[in-house]
Amino acid sequence: MAKKQKSKPGSSTIALNKKAKFDYQLQDKLEAGIVLLGWEVKSARAGKVQLTDTYVIFQNGEAWLVGAQFSPLPTVSTHFVAEPMRSRKLLMHDRELARLQQAAEQKGYTVVATAMYWKQHLIKVEVALGKGKQLHDKRETEKERDWNRQKQRLFQQA
Repeated sequence: MAKKQKSKPGSSTIALNKKAKFDYQLQDKLEAGIVLLGWEVKSARAGKVQLTDTYVIFQNGEAWLVGAQFSPLPTVSTHFVAEPMRSRKLLMHDRELARLQQAAEQKGYTVVATAMYWKQHLIKVEVALGKGKQLHDKRETEKERDWNRQKQRLFQQA
């Protein structure tokens, strides 16, 4: 019997929020499920998802993903009106939900979505607690990134 080949580690990623890593100091990362409609799943399969400026709010003991944009495919959303920017419910355990909500309310953290990916046949969202960076912190991040690029170039030349 032939062994099943594993897919590459980065191939299951649907969307990344690179801006969150630049704007926030990310600390605790959690995995959450997401409630989607059929056309949204098809858009995710086609890679038509954006997580830029996406954050999580808490209402009535539930977590909601706000700002995620699922672009509707023209062949799928012909018989109804699609809402690309609607809020979507996140599925987490009560303990995780309470911990995130408490940190967001008391300690001044923001809960942001950093990635969306496939886990077997389910779509998962990685959410993280983030503390906003000051301008000088962002400049330091840019300097560090530039220095790492220069080091890579020097090593490649040698």
